Amino acid sequence: MKIPVSTVRATIVPFFALLGLLSGLIGCSSPEPRPDVAEPVNSGPVIVTEAEATPPPEKRKIRVKQNHPVQYTVKKGDTLWDIASLFLKDPWYWPEIWQRNPQVENPHLIFPGDILTLIYVDGQPQIVVNPKITSTTKAATETGLPIRKLSPSIYRNDIAASIPSIPSDAIRQFTTRPRVVTKEELESAPYILGSDDEHLVLGQGNRVFIRGELDKERVRFTVFRPGKKLIDPDSDELLGYEAIYAGEVHIKKYGDPAIGELTFTEREVLIGDRLLPTDKSSYNSLYFPKVPDRKLNGQVISLFDALFGIAKFQIAVINLGTKDGLEAGNLLATYTKGDTVRDHYDPVNSGDEVKLPDERSGLMMIFRTFDKVSYGLMMESTNVIHVRDVVATPQ
Repeated sequence: MKIPVSTVRATIVPFFALLGLLSGLIGCSSPEPRPDVAEPVNSGPVIVTEAEATPPPEKRKIRVKQNHPVQYTVKKGDTLWDIASLFLKDPWYWPEIWQRNPQVENPHLIFPGDILTLIYVDGQPQIVVNPKITSTTKAATETGLPIRKLSPSIYRNDIAASIPSIPSDAIRQFTTRPRVVTKEELESAPYILGSDDEHLVLGQGNRVFIRGELDKERVRFTVFRPGKKLIDPDSDELLGYEAIYAGEVHIKKYGDPAIGELTFTEREVLIGDRLLPTDKSSYNSLYFPKVPDRKLNGQVISLFDALFGIAKFQIAVINLGTKDGLEAGNLLATYTKGDTVRDHYDPVNSGDEVKLPDERSGLMMIFRTFDKVSYGLMMESTNVIHVRDVVATPQ
């Protein structure tokens, strides 16, 4: 039995890649292109649940939510992660149910107004986009049996109008500005020595005097000041300093000291603030969430803009980085550490200390990595996430 691809798209970049095409846990390949005519289905849909037997090792079981919609119309403000979460227990396996279109290279962007329909092919769930529903096929779709003959059609959409993979506004400032500097970078960075009006607190439009080694091929620099120290909770190693963004400076004249002008300030600039070259790289709003291909264990060492704890779509810093093999897009589960209690009821070893198990509290996606630390966005949270909570490869 074969089901057709529903729509041909033009222009398009990888969808979610989608939420894990590179995941080491996925062993099956993408669906093969299918012909243009579907055969009727004589039996009801096969729902894949957690309770079913484990599939052969070459096939990954796709855990579909029991209360998933048969159809969903994409709305402005949706993210691919949220849409995938409507259908799947593990949203990063979306590519396994996304119906590929053989007429275009990367048919993975979704736009507001698109209609997504869940169908089943050989007992496996798949998603098609923009099916043409008639009165004949409407009833079949509602029962999970969308049987119809489809003809491809071409239409174009601006890539910028597509649904983002994650809420990119939550992390934009972290991807375009420096956030972590090493002790060596901090000590060697040029610094603001003074200003033309001798003020200690400076803002946009102020002329400043700068000492230190400046790259003379650059005229624009980012102004920052060192924030809190990032300390490994186990080894007490200094992993770096958070860089607090203050503004931008344009160098007018090189020398010792150099002369610059503050062209933008997000907060007050202080005498002693440091300079880093402005990052000219473009902002990447497309991420490819995937489970790491290795077992990782670390801890939350800092929370952004929070004192006690964070939840969904808030940001944490962890003590794992590129040296540990961590990459942007990697997904890590968070766990609340279990307490250690004394067992006074054991008749043999009364008073022994017992470590209670860690409890899973959420799922984070790493979006920026440094050598020894990384920033992660909480994609899911069932409990509050705190400093010193455990992060690990999802099981």
